[in-house]
Amino acid sequence: MAGNPTELCDSEAVGASTVQRIAWLTPTIGFTTALGVGIFARRWEWAAGLAIGAILAWLNFRLLRRGVEAFVAAAAPQGGESRKPVPTYLGAVLRYGLIGLSVYAIFKYLHVPLASLVAGLCALGAATMAASVWALLNPEEWADSGQHPHG
Repeated sequence: MAGNPTELCDSEAVGASTVQRIAWLTPTIGFTTALGVGIFARRWEWAAGLAIGAILAWLNFRLLRRGVEAFVAAAAPQGGESRKPVPTYLGAVLRYGLIGLSVYAIFKYLHVPLASLVAGLCALGAATMAASVWALLNPEEWADSGQHPHG
């Protein structure tokens, strides 16, 4: 495994396919669940909450990924000078406030059940688990990178 942040930045294969899989699985799981709730349970307000929650989860994942990439880039040696990504730190803190404010505004003005929004936010967790299990069960994805966790 790569030892310092520079090697991690240069090595594109470290979990890149899993991260991409999480990015598309999050809205897929959320919208599929919302569609199922709408069609089979006839609870369209719950379906709307699930879909909106999945969109917020996907947005949160994208912002989190950008923040982590900025932290890794800042940790890499830059010719002797140290970079401090203050906007990245501020963005990491404000991300949760933005999600909370969005959930409140959606709950208040669109009148969707709060529990359905929270359940929609769980699409990111479900996508992360599914993508991780897929990566562990398909070692051929790791073969090219030399990053296999068991080898």
